[in-house]
Amino acid sequence: MYSDDDLLMLSGIQHFAFCERQWALIHIEQQWAENMRTVEGNHMHERVDDPFMSEVRGSIVTLRSVSLVSYRLGLSGVADVVDFLRSEKNEGINMLGYPGKWNPVPVEYKRGKPKPDERDAVQLCAQALCLEEMYGTVDRLELRIEKGYLFYGETRHRHEVVFNQELRNLVETYAQRMHEIFDKGLTPMAIYKTHCKACSLVEICNPKTFDHPRRVYDYLKNVLETD
Repeated sequence: MYSDDDLLMLSGIQHFAFCERQWALIHIEQQWAENMRTVEGNHMHERVDDPFMSEVRGSIVTLRSVSLVSYRLGLSGVADVVDFLRSEKNEGINMLGYPGKWNPVPVEYKRGKPKPDERDAVQLCAQALCLEEMYGTVDRLELRIEKGYLFYGETRHRHEVVFNQELRNLVETYAQRMHEIFDKGLTPMAIYKTHCKACSLVEICNPKTFDHPRRVYDYLKNVLETD
């Protein structure tokens, strides 16, 4: 179990799944840069992240900007939306002010369209693991959160994500690796890939220069000689 002082940002697991170096530049070196994608993403979240807003629609209670934490994973953050569905079997968690049993379903809002990899899915699954720990249902298989949804600004509808064991294991692997790198305080070397072009940190990262040991040596040699 991790302590409060050890907690890392849950949202960072999306960066980590995309690129370990990008995550380290942001969360270890505290570097950041905006591009059109990050600006659009921030604008979308501003419209849904209202912690004082809740909505009741029949058998669904919707809460926004829900605080999350998992001391087992060492992550904390905020879920854009959590829908609580009234249980027809009367199996679920208790909600203050709402009678009956409820099953939480996390919903994350993203700009653009579905990604070709698992970066968004692992963030959503991490939110589900936090909710299970917070509501004390980790060891109760019948109360596991089975799925969540990713809402993309371009497609304008929810895409279902099933929290199978493979995805859950991936979240745990990423979380452990994040803590290992953070504790060492070392930023991984760059590995240039096609997705680097879409990264807001591409100019700071300079992946084409640092993805090969010889290029790194030549770059540092040139900097030292210039100084």
